[in-house]
Amino acid sequence: MNVENFLKQRLICVAVIDRAQDAVPLAEALLAGGLKVIEVTFRTEGAAAAIGAIRKKTPQMLVGAGTLLTGDQVKEAVDAGAQFGVSPGLGEAVLERAAELNLPFFPGVVSPTEVMRALDLGWSHLKFFPAEAAGGVAMLKALAGPFAHRGVKFVPTGGVNAALLKNYLAIPQVAAVGGSWMAERKLVGEKAWEKITALAAEAIKGTKVK
Repeated sequence: MNVENFLKQRLICVAVIDRAQDAVPLAEALLAGGLKVIEVTFRTEGAAAAIGAIRKKTPQMLVGAGTLLTGDQVKEAVDAGAQFGVSPGLGEAVLERAAELNLPFFPGVVSPTEVMRALDLGWSHLKFFPAEAAGGVAMLKALAGPFAHRGVKFVPTGGVNAALLKNYLAIPQVAAVGGSWMAERKLVGEKAWEKITALAAEAIKGTKVK
């Protein structure tokens, strides 16, 4: 599947799911709010099971795996049904496995050198992480400029919230924004599905940049 398919809404919900049984209700809550893309982070033991459950029960949701740090995790994510992968950094072993498995992938970068290295390795859709800690919108604008002619697209993630969403989306080189504010770990743990639906709906409205 083409990377662009995951970016049409310009928003990706980044979720930490501690209990696999919460995965489907979470996906349903996001879908009810109009959000159709979720990245399940590989920070919990139930991450792979959560991805599998979402793929099986809510096939209309595009689901990826995040925080992939090793080639073995990439393989586990693909086996679970992940449709795209995300990493906080530019690990070549991770990228090699993603390429082998034909998995659309967003490696993490935070500097011009890392962007150049990603391009050399054949990757042009890049996660800008940690976005806010690394300088936010101003830093991303400065970083994007020298590479605009190379077709680089960024997905800023890390510290982004509803108030900052439009500022990032206004940057031409930003394909989408990744954020956890609409489904924070605490909300998922509390099964606050109606709240998550409302936050997702509000976030979708925020993607309409004038």
